[in-house]
Amino acid sequence: MANMQKAIVYKGPGQFAYEDRPIPEIKNRNDVKIKSYGCAVCGTDVNIFATPQKHPCKQDIIFGHEFCGEVAEVGEGVTDLKPGDKVVIDPHGPCGECDNCLAGLPEACQHVSSRGVFADGGLTNYVVLPKQYCYKVAPETKPELMGVAEPLAGCGCALEKLNVHVGDTACVLGAGPIGLMFIALLKANGCRKIIVSEPIEHRRKLALEVGATRVVNPDTENLQQIVKEETGGLGVDHCVEAVAAMLVDCVYLVRPHGKVLQFGHDELARPEFPVAELLKNEIEVYGGYLGKYYMRKVAQIIESGILPLDKIVTDVIPASRYQEALDLAASRQCGKVFVSMDL
Repeated sequence: MANMQKAIVYKGPGQFAYEDRPIPEIKNRNDVKIKSYGCAVCGTDVNIFATPQKHPCKQDIIFGHEFCGEVAEVGEGVTDLKPGDKVVIDPHGPCGECDNCLAGLPEACQHVSSRGVFADGGLTNYVVLPKQYCYKVAPETKPELMGVAEPLAGCGCALEKLNVHVGDTACVLGAGPIGLMFIALLKANGCRKIIVSEPIEHRRKLALEVGATRVVNPDTENLQQIVKEETGGLGVDHCVEAVAAMLVDCVYLVRPHGKVLQFGHDELARPEFPVAELLKNEIEVYGGYLGKYYMRKVAQIIESGILPLDKIVTDVIPASRYQEALDLAASRQCGKVFVSMDL
């Protein structure tokens, strides 16, 4: 009988269970066996457990896609990793063989199977992955900071589409974990003004700590008016939507020829769109989803300490209290929550 390990298993909308699962073993020469440090809670996780469900997930898989860990064993074909190396994980590793991968579009891989959403993930003790999913980081890197690699890669890859320059102005809608990452990245890219709209006071404070120059409570203040005041009546150069259903608002916040990035993800969001405003002001709209070809850079960013990730990750909760971690993330009274493995 195979050796067993405890795992957090997705059982359907709003439900998970602690179950015994076989410890996976290396089967292919390019496999890497990872001892999981844990997994950050993603907004997608909250949407998966929501009722009605806002994001699909395969039932009975080991949950958790924003995971990281330490190399325990490598296949005979792996030469750039060794036991003891710390690694961040790309849970959406491309196949490298489909038409989209061969066209240089791995984020659109036709065979991608996201670990922790549609295949076994990281909320367990050991995981086996192909080596191309694993990116080495410095030995002193903290696990809770390693856990932000996957969403930070998505944010960083998406932000490059906007071609942000030193001295630009930006507005970020939402100061949850994704919004906070965008704020930090915009500051690191040299934005002189970063205006953040967020209704929750705790998150407005976090936004200021990571780089916002002004925060706005949209429940009591006129965001569009404030943006005009801050930009001499023009509107910002860039607007990042990090909520899910506020794309329309972005159109009215950018200057003519401004750029909008839709990154907030909700499968049920169907906002109406002011096409005339888009056309008349020749606004550019981009979508962002996964961060392929960015994971190596993210590993270097995390190592460098150039971003205030220790301010973005606000809570570390053991896996034995996973419901508490989900509830905290859903409450939005936090930044990023990291679930440490103690099963």
